[in-house]
Amino acid sequence: MDISEVAKRSGVPASTLRFYEEKGLINSVGRQGLRRVFEANILERLALITLGRAAGFSLDEIAHMLGANGSPNIDRALLTKKADELDSTIQKLIAMRDGLRHAAVCSAPSHMDCPKFRRLLGLAASGAITSEGSKKLAKRRRANK
Repeated sequence: MDISEVAKRSGVPASTLRFYEEKGLINSVGRQGLRRVFEANILERLALITLGRAAGFSLDEIAHMLGANGSPNIDRALLTKKADELDSTIQKLIAMRDGLRHAAVCSAPSHMDCPKFRRLLGLAASGAITSEGSKKLAKRRRANK
C-alpha cells in the first residue's frame, strides 16, 4: 500500500507518516516510484500509535511499546501508571468543571465572594490546576482528529 493510500485509509497525514518513519515508529518496505510503500499491517500499527497518543503516551514511550520487530511489547505496569495519571487528571477536571458550573450560577454578588470559586482559585494558585494540562489535552484532541 503506498503512502497516499495509507494516509487516506488511516486518516493520518502523509507528513505525519514520514515523521513516524523518521522516529522509527513505522517502516516502509520500499518505494513505488517516489512514494513509500507499506505492508498491510501498517494500519493496525497506526491504530496502536493513535491509541497511545490519545492515552497521553509520548512517541518515545510508544516506540518502546511497539518494539523493533513489529510485534507490540506493551508494558502493563506503564499502562497502569498512565491509567492512574488519567484518573488524577479526570478528578482535577471534574473539580474544575463543577467549580465553573457553580460560579456561573452562584448568587454571590461577586465571584470573588463565592467560596467555591475561591477554592478553584486556590487550586490554580497552588499549581494543582495548570494551563499546561489544558493545553496538552487540547493538543491531543487536535492531533487525534
